[in-house]
Amino acid sequence: MGQDMGQIVGAFATSHSPGITGFPERAEPAQRAAVEGAFAEVRRRIERLAPDAVIAVSVEHFTNFFLGNLPAFAIATADSYLGPVTPEMGEFLGIGQHHYPGDGRLGRHLYRFALESEFDPALVEGGLAFDENFCVPLKHLDPGSRLPLVPVIVNGVNPPWPTAKRCYDFGRMIRAAVEAQSDVARVVVLGTGGLSHWVGMPQSGTINEEFDRDFLDRLNSGDSARLTDYTQDQIDAAGNGAHEIRTWLVAAGAAGVPFETLLYKPVPAWLTGTAIAAALL
Repeated sequence: MGQDMGQIVGAFATSHSPGITGFPERAEPAQRAAVEGAFAEVRRRIERLAPDAVIAVSVEHFTNFFLGNLPAFAIATADSYLGPVTPEMGEFLGIGQHHYPGDGRLGRHLYRFALESEFDPALVEGGLAFDENFCVPLKHLDPGSRLPLVPVIVNGVNPPWPTAKRCYDFGRMIRAAVEAQSDVARVVVLGTGGLSHWVGMPQSGTINEEFDRDFLDRLNSGDSARLTDYTQDQIDAAGNGAHEIRTWLVAAGAAGVPFETLLYKPVPAWLTGTAIAAALL
């Protein structure tokens, strides 16, 4: 690869529980401090990496897509994105509604490259709105909303889902796409979602710590076969929200190296097994 071609210079993955920004005070003080400290560490790392763009991978929660049209993958190509989607959601999340910058050029390249790589993502040329998926982690990681984004959506909210291996391979495709262009030199990949949690279910507030720690161990192993060896039932055991680990699998595929866990805390007050990890690039 020539020095003038793009490269992924960093990859990170975080939870995006609304409680992290919307009701942080409900967590135990030590848990909250640890989570905010890990986010601050990732923010510092991203600042040092000085990326030209961030490919941000998450699910969305019936904010843009609904059961009448729910793609397995979607790539957005706009030059800006509104978030949170409504002022009311902004109040709930503790994040003022505003526009986030987009990198439409990189988004369009990624979409074309995906098609040429035998993936068939949905194309979102405009109008994609953010919910907690991107707004919560970005409040900590890019508080000034300065980094241009290419949002990628993975279905992690309603079955049937793309397989774990398909998500990892989608991430590998993202890496190849970045390296196949020269317009955007330095790219960070950010996956957000998970870990164990139940959304709108009687078990809400339960955390499957065993699943979470095993998943992080697989992520840190760098063994892609082990990382993607999940059945639907295995993920179901950690809650319907645990299917959001697909976004972490995309980030892992894009990185192609082991990760390190910067933080893991089961936080029932935020209804989520909360984790933050960084690729060892």
